[in-house]
Amino acid sequence: MKIVWTRHAIQRQEEWYKKLGITRQEVEDLLRNPQQVVPGDLNALVAQARRGNGLLRIPFVEAEGELKILTIYWTSKAEKYWQEEQDAN
Repeated sequence: MKIVWTRHAIQRQEEWYKKLGITRQEVEDLLRNPQQVVPGDLNALVAQARRGNGLLRIPFVEAEGELKILTIYWTSKAEKYWQEEQDAN
C-alpha cells in the first residue's frame, strides 16, 4: 500500500529525528506493521508501537489504496493511549 506524507508529518518527523532519532523508515515500518491501531480524532486511525519508555503514535487516514500520514509524535504517556485487549465475552 502506498504511503503518503503530509507536509506537517514530514516536519514533525524531522523534529523527532533530532530529539529521539525517529527515522522516516521507522515511521513507515510502524505504519505497515503496527503493534496496535486505535481510533483517533476526526475519523483517523492511530498506528502505535512502544518505543523506549514511551509510545510512537502515527495518526493516519486510509483512502483509495493509500495511507496518508497526518502527523507523528512520541509520548511518555503510553498508559493513556495504549489499549489493552478487551475480553471478547
